[in-house]
Parts: sequence; C-alpha cells; structure tokens
Amino acid sequence: MNRKMVLYTVGRIILLEGLLLLIPLAVSLYYRELLTVWSFAVTVAVAAVIGLLLMFFNRHADRTLFAKGGFITVALSWIALALIGALPFTLSHAIPSYVDAVFETVSGLTTTGASILPNPEVLDKGLLFWRSFTHWIGGMGVIVLMMAVMPAESGRSIHFLRAEVPGPVVGKLVPRLRDTAKILYLIYLALTVLQIVFLLCGGMPVFDSVVHTFGTAGTGGFGIKSNSMASYSPYLQWVITIFMLLFGVNFNLYYFLLLRRVKPVLKSGELWCYLAIVLVAVGLITRNILPLYDTFSETLRHAAFQASSILTTTGYSTTDFAAWPELSKVILLLLMMVGGCAGSTAGGLKVSRVILLFKIVARDLKKMLHPRSVGVVQVSGKPVEEQTLNGVSSYFALYMILLLAVFLILSFEPFSFETNLSATLACFNNVGPGLAGVGPLSNYAAYSDFSTIVLSLAMLFGRLEIYPILFVLTPSVWSKKG
Repeated sequence: MNRKMVLYTVGRIILLEGLLLLIPLAVSLYYRELLTVWSFAVTVAVAAVIGLLLMFFNRHADRTLFAKGGFITVALSWIALALIGALPFTLSHAIPSYVDAVFETVSGLTTTGASILPNPEVLDKGLLFWRSFTHWIGGMGVIVLMMAVMPAESGRSIHFLRAEVPGPVVGKLVPRLRDTAKILYLIYLALTVLQIVFLLCGGMPVFDSVVHTFGTAGTGGFGIKSNSMASYSPYLQWVITIFMLLFGVNFNLYYFLLLRRVKPVLKSGELWCYLAIVLVAVGLITRNILPLYDTFSETLRHAAFQASSILTTTGYSTTDFAAWPELSKVILLLLMMVGGCAGSTAGGLKVSRVILLFKIVARDLKKMLHPRSVGVVQVSGKPVEEQTLNGVSSYFALYMILLLAVFLILSFEPFSFETNLSATLACFNNVGPGLAGVGPLSNYAAYSDFSTIVLSLAMLFGRLEIYPILFVLTPSVWSKKG
C-alpha cells in the first residue's frame, strides 16, 4: 500500500474541509455569534495546519493508488473529517462532550440525521448551518467533491469512486473520472437550488429553506426544530416529500434525461421497483393509520412523507410515527433496510441490491429443480456478471453480521428491544430516527459513550458500505506484507 500517497490525499481532504468551514464561519459572522466565530476560526486553523503538514511531508509520494489504498484513503478521510468537524460544537460549548460532538458530526457527514440534541433550536445559526451543511457535503461524497474541484493527483481515482459512491456497481458517465464527478455535482447543485426556490415560494424563511434543502439533498434529515417538519405548512411538507424521492433516484438517470436519452430511464428496473415500493408502502400505511387523523388528505400526506423519508433514509418527520400501529412501524423498519437507489444520496441496502438478492434466490431455486439449466441473472434487460452477484451476496452476509454485532452491543444498555433494534437499523442504514426511545420526538443522548462510539462506527459502515471501514480495522491491512 502506498502509505505516503494515502496520507497526502487525506491531507488534501482535510484542507478542503478547512475551506468549507469558512462558509459556516461567514454565517456566524453575519449573525454576530462571536463565540461560534472563534470556534470555527480555530477549527479552520487546525484543519489548515494538519492538512498542510500531511501534504508537505508526503509531497514526494508516488501518485499511484491501487484498490486497497483507495479504500483506506476514503475511510481515513471520513474519520478525519468527523474528528475535525466536531471541534466547533465542543469549542463553542454547544455540545460539551467531544464523543457526542463526533457522533453529531458523523451523523451529519454520513447523512444519517441521528442526534443527541433534544432542542436544536438553542444552537447558534452558524452551528445549525454547519450541522446541515455536513449533510450536503456527505451526500454526494467529499472525495467526489475533491475530484470535481481540485486538480487530479492519482491515475487510479476509480478506486476512490468505488469506495465512496453507494451501490453494487460504479461506472463512469464520461471517459474522464473528474468530468464524471463534475457532472454529478452539477446535477446535485441544480436540484439543490431548485428545492430552495420551491421552499421560498411556500413562504419558508431563507435560512430554513437552505438548511432543510441541505438535509433533503443529502437525504440526511437534521432539522432545526425539535419537531422536525411538523410545524411547517402542508405545501412545504409536500415539497420536501417530492424532493426526498428525487434525491433517492440514481443520478445517472438524470444525466440520461439531460442528454434526452429517455430509453435507459424507462428501462431502469431499479427505478420502477423504487417507485413501486413507495406506492405500496404509502397505500398500506395510509389505510392503516386512517383512524388516527381527521381527513384523508392529512393521512395521505403523513404516510407519503414518512414512507419517502424512511425509504430514502432522510429521517425528517411530520408526526410521531413511533405511535403508529404495529403494521405501519414494521413497514417503516423494512423501508429502513431497503433504502434508495444505487448512485443516489440515500442509504440502506439499495434497491438494486434487493432486486439482485431476490433474483439470486430465484435462480438458485430454479437450479435445484433443473440442475442442468443455465441461470443468467438480468437487470433492465442486461446480464449481470457473476462477480457482481457474488459481491452482492457477500455484502448482504457482512451487512447482517455487523447489524447483529451492533445490536448485541447495544443490548447491554438498559433500553427496550424496540429501541435498540431500531437504533441499530436507523444508524447502520443512515436513517436517523428510529422507534420507541429513539423515535422522532426523542434522541440518542441517553446512550453511553461506548455505545455512542459504536453507533458512530455503524453510521460510517453504512455510508461507506462496510469495506473501507472494515479494512481500516483489519490489522493485516497495515502490515508491510499487506
């Protein structure tokens, strides 16, 4: 492994974070929040020093990175971003515990939206902005952002993309990876601006529109009020619902639409399955919770909002869905695991993996009945390579093992089965709110420091899709022979 190049790249990422921190610093200056300004200034200085030192001492590194180095670079970069990004919360005394501040920052960067804050309203505007801005940064990926805005340093940047972009298969939109990154971020930025405009048209204040759009775009869900989206108008809730679903779609499809190539979009099995899941979930939940609300339109709005929020792993809420009937809560738990489309900003297993898992099972059952048959798995009319199918099966096995491990660790806490299970699913799948003690009207503050660290790792496992963090935690990877 090219360790010097790994450290050099991590240094560039930290330096980029320092530049990004200047934006919330400017927001704090605008609102004259002096202590918060100082906190951001110190953090920017720390990021600049660490980033420049890592780059300086590793400036002569060979610029080539292979698969292992790419995975390690991505994992270390995200960990470093969280450790440094947590400083403004602690330095400003908004979150005195550094462990809790790291949890909040990891939750932001991984677009989870799980919080230890009972009343986010008390935070300064600059901190609220940074908290939601981490969603926007982490949604498309900080490595992808670096590739889009900074000069390329490695001839093997595809390994960064594979480690950071969610989904079983990662490909280029155009021959040059840097151009692919630019296209993805331009689409991301365009949808972000569009949502802000729609929210402003509905009377939402400018600051609220920006931070809620960051949370929607990154499918993160940090609210600036303790009741999340409940106090906003039905129009604004419908706008958030629609954009949550839009950001849960594979961004490659938007690129095809820009090129007026409608056929690949219409033939996308993942897209149609994604929309079908939404419609079925909304229909079942609406029927189940109809007695709880005054009108059908209100019931449909809450059902559509929460199904979209949980499926896309955004985590916003308009009502206390933890108080819904058991059927609706089970549906939401299943949606947590499914997640959005591959190549979107959503978390979870991804719809494409769920489709492939069902097709793998169907193929194996067919082979048991007809041993000589040749089973070719196809998605959207195209055959899927056996290597991809094996990768999906291995990923699902690891996914279930790690879910079980996190749940067992949380079981030492004095909370209910429902609380610990939903906390595990919500953090690992980057959803945010769970049920019972970690429901939409509650938070994660009651967990011990150790469990908080475990849940932070779970969020990183989920966002980076297991392997990068797993490699960092594997001793043999760091050996000279490895």
